[in-house]
Amino acid sequence: MGHQSRSKTTRHIIAGAVAAVAVGAVPVAHADIELGTGFSVGGFADMSFFSVNPDGGSSTSSAGIDQFETDFKFAGSNGISAQVDIEYGENFEGSGDTTFVEQAFITKAFNEQFSMKVGRFLSYSGWEAEEPTGLFQYSGSGYAPYFYGYYQNGVSAAYTSSKFDLMASVVTSTFNPLDRDTKKLGYELGAAIKPVEGLTAKAFYLNDKDSDTDVVNVWLSYAMNGFTFAGEYNTANYAAGADGDGFLLMGNYASGPFGITLRYVDFKIKNGAGATSLETSSITLSPSYKASDNLLLVAEFRADNVKVGGPDSTQIALEALFTF
Repeated sequence: MGHQSRSKTTRHIIAGAVAAVAVGAVPVAHADIELGTGFSVGGFADMSFFSVNPDGGSSTSSAGIDQFETDFKFAGSNGISAQVDIEYGENFEGSGDTTFVEQAFITKAFNEQFSMKVGRFLSYSGWEAEEPTGLFQYSGSGYAPYFYGYYQNGVSAAYTSSKFDLMASVVTSTFNPLDRDTKKLGYELGAAIKPVEGLTAKAFYLNDKDSDTDVVNVWLSYAMNGFTFAGEYNTANYAAGADGDGFLLMGNYASGPFGITLRYVDFKIKNGAGATSLETSSITLSPSYKASDNLLLVAEFRADNVKVGGPDSTQIALEALFTF
C-alpha cells in the first residue's frame, strides 16, 4: 500500500505513537550560505517536546532533536548544478542508518523553462511538504505513506511557466528510495495551473510496478492578504484489490511574526476483501511565532478520532525550528 515506512507522517495519526518529527508552522526558506563561487550550504535543526494521551492508555512524552539536515549545492557551468542533502535524526527506511544521504542529484537546465535531473530526489506529489521547513504546522497529515510519492532514484523532467507546469519522472520505485532494481520501474506524471495570482491547482498520477500501486493526488491552494487556504483529495489502488481515499482541508493566517493554522484530515484504507483496515480523522490547531529570521517557534494541539485501527488520542507539541 504505497510507501508504508514514511515515518515522518505515519507516527502521529496511524498508530498514535509517541515519536514525532517536528514540522514547521509557517513555511520558511533555507538561507543558503555562500562558501565560494557557485557553492553554498543551508539546512535546519529541528527540536521538539511531544506528548500523546491515547484513550484508555497511559500518556507518554518525548523531547529532543528530531532532525538535523545540511544541504550542499553547487552551481556549475552550462546550466548544470548539483545538490546533496545529509540528514541526521531517524532510521532511514529501516536500514539502521540515522545519518544518511537523503537526496543527491544533478540538474541540467536547458533554458529558463525546461530542466532535467538524475539521481535520488523527492517526489513532486502532495500538498504537505516532507521537510519541517515547508509545513504550516507541527505534525504531518498521517496519510502521506498511502498517497504521496517519496524519495526516488531515477530521472525527472520539468517544464515551468507563469501559467502552467508539467512534470514527469521515471524511477526504480515511486515509494522506496532504497530500491535500485530497474526490472520494474515506476513513474510519476504531474501538471499544475496558475490562472491568477495566488491560486494554484496541481494533479499527479503515480504508478509503482513493484508494489502494484496507482495513486491520484490533486490539490488546490489560494493565498491572499495573509491567508492561505488549501484542499487536497487522494485516491489509490493497491495490490490484491486493496484501496484507499482521503482528503485534507487547511487554513492558515499569518500577520507579522505570528501565524495560526487549522487543519482537518480524513482517510480510509480497505483491504482486498473490502473490509476497512484503517479509518481515521484528525483536527489540528497550531499557532506559531517567528522569533527571528532564523528561529520559528510552534505549538500544536491535535485530536485524532480513529474509528478503525487504533485508539483515539490527543496530542500536544512545542517545537523550535532553526534554519541556516
